[in-house]
Amino acid sequence: MPKTSARLLALLSLLQARRDWPGALLSERLEVSPRTVRRDVDRLRELGYRIVASKGPDGGYRLDAGAHLPPLLFDDDQAVALAVALQTTAVSGADLGEDAARALTTLRQVLPARLRRRLDMLRVTAVETPAAPSDSPVGGQTLLALGAAVHACEVLRFDYPPETGPPRRVQPHHLFTRGGRWYLLAWDLERDDWRTFRADRITPRVPTGPRFTPREVPGGDLAAFVSARFRGSDTGWPCRGEVLLALPAAAVAPYVQDGLVVAVGPDRCRLMLGSWSWNALAAALARFDADLEVVGPPELSAAFTRLAERCRRAGSPGE
Repeated sequence: MPKTSARLLALLSLLQARRDWPGALLSERLEVSPRTVRRDVDRLRELGYRIVASKGPDGGYRLDAGAHLPPLLFDDDQAVALAVALQTTAVSGADLGEDAARALTTLRQVLPARLRRRLDMLRVTAVETPAAPSDSPVGGQTLLALGAAVHACEVLRFDYPPETGPPRRVQPHHLFTRGGRWYLLAWDLERDDWRTFRADRITPRVPTGPRFTPREVPGGDLAAFVSARFRGSDTGWPCRGEVLLALPAAAVAPYVQDGLVVAVGPDRCRLMLGSWSWNALAAALARFDADLEVVGPPELSAAFTRLAERCRRAGSPGE
């Protein structure tokens, strides 16, 4: 029989691997008696894990959301920092993106409700894959405050050095990462225009202001709009389209530069990309060697038709 500590870790790992475990199957997998399983479950509960037991001949156990963090793992601040880091990695397109997403799901299962709600408000878009670690880190509590304001559609007040004077008042719309830094895209109420702010320079003030109706980002494409702003242009690519790709988001994001990749499943993502012509855009999307579905616009569908005919003729010379 393995030592108690090793057996507890094995039991916890099994409980995290699937939703419901029959007691008899746990006993078999751990090679211990049902009574030992019950004692180990009680030990995990004492450590802060919320494990629900069902009675009856088919009774078993399920790992539920924790009432508080297990003290041997992380305190609140550490859990927040880890969850923020995992989410950033998951959307960055790095090789570990899929693993980070699964780790974030596992962590969320044992987070206390108060932290789960705060983290669920934090949604980040990777406009470009970070080229290097940020030289200006931003605190996790700041990110949570910004994410909560975006989620609740509440006017945000904050200090923004090196500016002096009254705090900025904005309608926050998106948190995004670019080049290893975090940014907030918002409608500036004083300047009556869109602005991007470095999150590491923001010091939020409380309380937040009244709720607002979100505006649509010009062009409807966050990545295109933000990338154009960073390039000093409001026009961006003349041709932009959207497709659904039969690939994980992490496998696509490193190769799209100023495009936007959004995961819609473990093996499926939505890709919005731009180019100098519709034919060039169709060719750029076809290079992923995966099934795809054109979401729009019609010009992109027509370009794929032309590209397919051109490829057919190239593959059948002499016809």
